[in-house]
Amino acid sequence: QVQVVESGGGLVQAGGSLRLSCLISGSTYRPSAVGWYRQAPGKQRELVAELRTAGGTEYADSVKGRVAISRDNANSVYLQIDSLKPEDSAVYYCNTRGVLIDGGLTGVEYWGKGTLVTVSS
Repeated sequence: QVQVVESGGGLVQAGGSLRLSCLISGSTYRPSAVGWYRQAPGKQRELVAELRTAGGTEYADSVKGRVAISRDNANSVYLQIDSLKPEDSAVYYCNTRGVLIDGGLTGVEYWGKGTLVTVSS
């Protein structure tokens, strides 16, 4: 079974920073992309940043200039958030899509359970 585990959330003052981590495990799983999403109460889940294993990144306009997605390897991805604002408060989810190499199954997708970020004014 593929597991996606987020960590690094917490309570931070506005203007502070956080570094979120996403660890993906699964011996037969090969991610093609890893993304960070967030969902605040009463809001739709939205993409924050995405990193493609082969290269390339994407950022939401609302966080552009304040966030950076990076990786140690294809299975360890981070989201650095600077200059946090109260409106950044949300549950942040790690998402990955890729391939199960055993059967060559493409288009698989997995979500973590989320990590809560709360930004106080």
